[in-house]
Amino acid sequence: MRKQKGFTLIELLIVVAIIGIIAAIAIPNLLNAINRGRQKRTMADMRSVATAVESYQVDFNFYPKVGDGLISTIETFIEPTYIKRLPLVDGWNQNMLWMGATSVGAGYTIFSQGKNHTGAVGTGGMTTDFGAAIVFASGQFYAWPEGQQTN
Repeated sequence: MRKQKGFTLIELLIVVAIIGIIAAIAIPNLLNAINRGRQKRTMADMRSVATAVESYQVDFNFYPKVGDGLISTIETFIEPTYIKRLPLVDGWNQNMLWMGATSVGAGYTIFSQGKNHTGAVGTGGMTTDFGAAIVFASGQFYAWPEGQQTN
């Protein structure tokens, strides 16, 4: 009688079950890390735009006098003098928005609607929701992500 080498069906099923358990733990953490990175990139881009807008304000004593709309509405004011290339989209590849005081140039808001492009501002402050808006207004964050994310 010949001795056969190999794995039994039970051994293979145990290995597959272990791999499944590890994947069930790792995949949600990976998705959370990816979305967290997208939020951080969005926040960094907003800070870069704000730095350029603040530099513009120092030179002209007012912020760009354009109405509400896409962030690209301020492109001609700050690019390439104050920022080499204006980031037009957030981390989720959605357009960032600009809100400014058109006539007086007294303030500005840079706005991202978050993961699902449906985020509302709410009461401001910290949020743990990837779908919530990220808002940078006149030099500081009004609504921003912080802590363990929920979706």
